[in-house]
Amino acid sequence: MTNDVLEKEYQDLNSIAAVYDYDDFDRDIRHYMIRAMEPFLVPGRALEMGCAYGEFTEILSRHYADLTVIDAAEEFLDHTRNRLGDKATYILSLFETYQPKEEEKYDAIFIMHTLEHLIDPVDTMRRAKSWLTPKGRLYLVVPNANAASRQLAVKMGLLSHNWALTEKDHKHGHRIYYSFDTFERDAREAGLEIIHRGGIFFKPLANFQIDLALKHGVINRDYMEACFQLGYIYPDLCNSLLLIGK
Repeated sequence: MTNDVLEKEYQDLNSIAAVYDYDDFDRDIRHYMIRAMEPFLVPGRALEMGCAYGEFTEILSRHYADLTVIDAAEEFLDHTRNRLGDKATYILSLFETYQPKEEEKYDAIFIMHTLEHLIDPVDTMRRAKSWLTPKGRLYLVVPNANAASRQLAVKMGLLSHNWALTEKDHKHGHRIYYSFDTFERDAREAGLEIIHRGGIFFKPLANFQIDLALKHGVINRDYMEACFQLGYIYPDLCNSLLLIGK
């Protein structure tokens, strides 16, 4: 990848960070993500690749005393640093140019809803794999093209197809959605041995619909918990897809 491409990527990421916004559901899903991964967490040194505003970083800090965060967006790192203080080490860098020292291998690397932003997600996974200790694990979460909410949107004529990008996707710098077959294909191409696959949160409604339904009491936290539990039964219809590899 040329320096010009990397420089443009750095500028684009910082422009996106300046206008990035969340639905409340985006914050909720992070707690369900860690619950789905908890049985498989490896203790030790952890690296989070892509921190946004630090919500998931804060969750990780409760599990890992030795936590490093890398992001190319200065605004995201500033937010996360202000949120967590000295609970993590912060590195401003593109993934494509970051290279830890040999003694800085990691036992757990987390790439949460980040691969869909990247020019070359396979290369990023390949590089991350090389940073793992012998016992290390790579935890990957991506948006699911086949989520029930997206399939409903296609049938309603709101999306042209399951993988279609919305205006908000473009605003947030999303380049792609995944299905299990494309996700696993890319992971295998990166040299990963997949040791677990799953779905996170069965999702019948769009983010904004879930937020409004919670706000007005149409659904409650019991409903949200039921959707999380259904994710174990219907992973193909979930909000997010999870792979754990080594």
